[in-house]
Amino acid sequence: MNADRCIVLAYSGGLDTSVAIPWLAETYGGRIVAMCCDLGQGDDMEAVRAKALASGAADCVVVDAKDEFVRDFAFPVLRAGAVYEEKYLLGTSFARPCIARHLVEVARREGAYAVAHGATGKGNDQVRFELGVKALAPDLQVIAPWREWPIRSREDAMAYAERKGVPVPVTPRQPYSRDQNLWHISHEGGVLEDPAQSAPEDVLRMSVSPEKAPAEAEMISIAWETGIPVAVDGERLSPVGVLQTLNARAGRHGVGTVSLVENRLVGMKSRGVYETPGGTVLYEAHRALESLVLDRATAHFKEHVALRYAELVYDGFWFTPLREALDAFVNQTQQPVTGEVRVRLYRGRADAVGVESPYSLYDATLATFGADVSFRHEDARGFITLLGLPLQVQARLRERLREQS
Repeated sequence: MNADRCIVLAYSGGLDTSVAIPWLAETYGGRIVAMCCDLGQGDDMEAVRAKALASGAADCVVVDAKDEFVRDFAFPVLRAGAVYEEKYLLGTSFARPCIARHLVEVARREGAYAVAHGATGKGNDQVRFELGVKALAPDLQVIAPWREWPIRSREDAMAYAERKGVPVPVTPRQPYSRDQNLWHISHEGGVLEDPAQSAPEDVLRMSVSPEKAPAEAEMISIAWETGIPVAVDGERLSPVGVLQTLNARAGRHGVGTVSLVENRLVGMKSRGVYETPGGTVLYEAHRALESLVLDRATAHFKEHVALRYAELVYDGFWFTPLREALDAFVNQTQQPVTGEVRVRLYRGRADAVGVESPYSLYDATLATFGADVSFRHEDARGFITLLGLPLQVQARLRERLREQS
């Protein structure tokens, strides 16, 4: 291979992507450039960069994508109300297209002919990375070491790292596979692979169990503008600031942890535990505000859109005309989603207990059970007569047919 040829690797600093650096250089030749996206996973990015260089990378590009990740990926999914299989708030799913976008941008700057990733052949991430690359740079070759190399286990990878001089810290084996960013942390592997077993206490990182949460509830107020959270308890914050604040406060109350046996895109079921404290509070508040300002037909149709939106994001179809078209619909629905929601945090629960908006469709004079002058009860007779007319016609037909038989 020509030494001037370049491959850009989506790099996390973990064992798999660290050993991928010398393997790519040995197998394909040329320069290997590592690209690491800071999505708020809490890593020391200077240490990650140093590790990539020590593993043999020609360079390591660290991209601070936290603002973009929350603004352009997390919040659009939130506004859509997208939830996969009723529980999963899609934190890893929409992180992958964000990483793919920067992977392509760095590849273009470096003049690379290929990009690479460390996702395995069993997971969803390989699909998300590669569909993103196909949509943004169809000419780039994609290399997936896990589909090519002879490494089949963590022990194989550590032995390879030792042979190649890749720095691997000597620590007790962590039984869980984790993916963390500002939105959530996912946990898989270890005892979690048995759906009959409850998640042990040592799994949790962003929150606590409800049993260990404070015995007193906490109230939190979130202000919204066109479906976007902009302030917490009266303090205006950036998108990242909103999420960081809510993660800390909701995490203390054990909010947002779910256990889910999900249907992976590649055809198997997997069991994971997800912690999404701040995101869970935002979904609860957003639903409450929408219930106040959206009309019935729009709200019900948006539920259908949310389901399809979630499937697109989970399956890796972020950069598609359909997702963009659904965004156009969602954006229109969010114009009146402005106001303030009070949420009660208590031992694993986040409950919206109060909501107000200048665009409220709630009319107390119509909804009251007390005396009112704006609603004529006798009008309901004609409404029900017309609504039930088809039922009456069908019933009369059945009677005639019975009489004739």
